[in-house]
Amino acid sequence: MNDAKVVAEKLLQVNAVKLRPQEPFTWASGWKSPIYCDNRSVLSFPFVRDFIKSELCNVLFEQFGDADCIAGVATGAIAWGALAADQLKLPFIYVRPKPKEHGLGNQVEGLFEKGQKIAVVEDLVSTGKSSLQAVDALLAAGLEIVGMVSIFTYDFSVARKAFEERGIRYQPLTSYPVLLELAREKGQINDEEAALLLKWSEDPANWNGI
Repeated sequence: MNDAKVVAEKLLQVNAVKLRPQEPFTWASGWKSPIYCDNRSVLSFPFVRDFIKSELCNVLFEQFGDADCIAGVATGAIAWGALAADQLKLPFIYVRPKPKEHGLGNQVEGLFEKGQKIAVVEDLVSTGKSSLQAVDALLAAGLEIVGMVSIFTYDFSVARKAFEERGIRYQPLTSYPVLLELAREKGQINDEEAALLLKWSEDPANWNGI
């Protein structure tokens, strides 16, 4: 079992990923989805939390080893970024979705110097829009992005294209296709459900559950 499959298995093990092809969830965007991923819940399971932290650190060290600092994307990746930064003994900052409306009005929180090389930690990537907004905030603050790592990605083509167009190196620990295949192997979904789940990922904005 490769690392991506092991990560997917851990997420399924602690029920961080829920598959409901017959009773789809509704996202904030209004999209209907047969899957819901909540990596924040993994923080409640110490041994799985430690495993995911180690996997994040492996990617950060091996692929983005020139980073001077780790940045977590609020709110879901603040804890994960801080855990990884602590393990790697690197400074940590985090990025808000928008500037704070009072006090100092910061969007990037923490101490940093312009020109520092930043590795960004995300918990989940769907379309990539919010992740790249965080990248834009870091760039606007005078920082250099060396890459991004996330725990999970839905692996939408729109996200892959967005990262490629921006020239942002991106590495997820595991992905929707990997998790889907594992759930199928483990008997958690049948062939018909797997086909339905796969169809959703091809055009999630227009999927209606059929």
